[in-house]
Amino acid sequence: MVWWTWIGYILVGFYALALFYVLVFCLSQLHLLWLYAKHQQRPSQSPPPPPPRWPPVTVQLPIYNEMYVVERLIRNIMMLDYPRDLLEVQVLDDSNDETVAIAARIVQEYRLQGYHIRHIQRPERQGYKAGALQYGLEQATGEYIAIFDADFLPTPDFLRQTIPWFTNANVGVVQTRWEHLNESYSLITALQAFQLNVHFSVEQTGRQEGQYLLQFNGTGGIWRRQTIIDAGGWQPDTLTEDLDLSYRAQLKGWKIQYLENLGSPAELPAEMNGLKSQQHRWMKGGAETAKKNLPRVWESALPLSKKIHATLHLMASAIFVFVFMIGVFSVPVLFLTRFLGINIQYFAWFLTGMLAVVAVYFAGNVTTGWSQGSWGRKVLKFLVLFPVFLSLSMGLSLHNSVAVFQGWLGRKSSFVRTPKFNIRSLTDSFRNHRYLAHSISGLTVWEGVLTLYFLAAVGLGIYFGITSFIIFHVMLAFGYGMIFYYSLRHLEVR
Repeated sequence: MVWWTWIGYILVGFYALALFYVLVFCLSQLHLLWLYAKHQQRPSQSPPPPPPRWPPVTVQLPIYNEMYVVERLIRNIMMLDYPRDLLEVQVLDDSNDETVAIAARIVQEYRLQGYHIRHIQRPERQGYKAGALQYGLEQATGEYIAIFDADFLPTPDFLRQTIPWFTNANVGVVQTRWEHLNESYSLITALQAFQLNVHFSVEQTGRQEGQYLLQFNGTGGIWRRQTIIDAGGWQPDTLTEDLDLSYRAQLKGWKIQYLENLGSPAELPAEMNGLKSQQHRWMKGGAETAKKNLPRVWESALPLSKKIHATLHLMASAIFVFVFMIGVFSVPVLFLTRFLGINIQYFAWFLTGMLAVVAVYFAGNVTTGWSQGSWGRKVLKFLVLFPVFLSLSMGLSLHNSVAVFQGWLGRKSSFVRTPKFNIRSLTDSFRNHRYLAHSISGLTVWEGVLTLYFLAAVGLGIYFGITSFIIFHVMLAFGYGMIFYYSLRHLEVR
């Protein structure tokens, strides 16, 4: 057997391995859907009664250069319905622009009215968000610590709805569902909501039903102060300090209580480069957290089933690496299978995972996430958005794969926050605002190259009459093309 034949078999083998990993991941999602359906069939759990005494609470607002939303944030938080003498608000401001003056003015306004609110600025921005939270924790007076990012607008009854759950002494965290202020603003925001709806229904509730390890999502939740201390505090060695602390706390025996029926409205990134910076942070941080905590998971006394689910959870960002491999390798594999005499129909077995994905996203959106519209309209909306969502996810796979490898290899980078522009309705715009990207990144160029690569694959498939992957390659070309187009369109040219 000649050497290039061996290379062909190796390439097809890697392709099959990537397909197998994606299939396993999809089946694990299907298992969470089964647990979610099981949860939905039971009567809703009644919220605990109010505690005999309301405890002191500190609300932390970590911000960095949020001039467009900081006033909205602070004024919303000051409307929380909670005894004034038991509520402390910390504006943890690491900003170096006009945000500082805006925040200082609003904080002073409320201080003069007798509210316990502080504008806290650190000497240096060490440890980014984790460092700010830890710095504030050391000065906090609250027994419980609620955290909201700059784009969140919790309802006034948030604390009264969450605090009672801590009557269970094992509960260390209460996490609420993210809602979306600007879901209908654009295709980009609609697709983000499409994915997040699944996480905050099927995934979080399914894990809770199965008594698997969950996660605090960084905002829209509240911690028992002692839980943070017991788990080792906020640590800045990963970009997802929330996921990291979640696992350290649960491995210490604390429980995360997820409340699907209590929403925390938030603003979705409205422009592509902001979305990509968020994705980079989540994917790289997820890889860093997996590298840090997976050994602890497998050394723990957790049952094997919980260890397996925790592994798939922590390795979730790796799915983009395998999706990228499947996409790039699919072009040579398409022609190699004919050269090597391999029946390409064998790969169709791996497509059963796609049925699982369809079921999960249907449940997370049509059944649960979308409250407006008739059943028929919601199904039609799903049929339109689902293939576009798959294409976008595949188009992000290069960008996200690079982030994952950086996390695995221990390459450190700064915490790049996602810019917010106070986008609520179709009449709002982020144009001519600060915080927009000003230059084309190298990855954006490669996304353009891959668009042409998959367009060429479509053309060659048609020319040679090998059309087995043609729909897949059209979706890849569309996905990379969409990422490339919006990355350029949303640049702020100076």
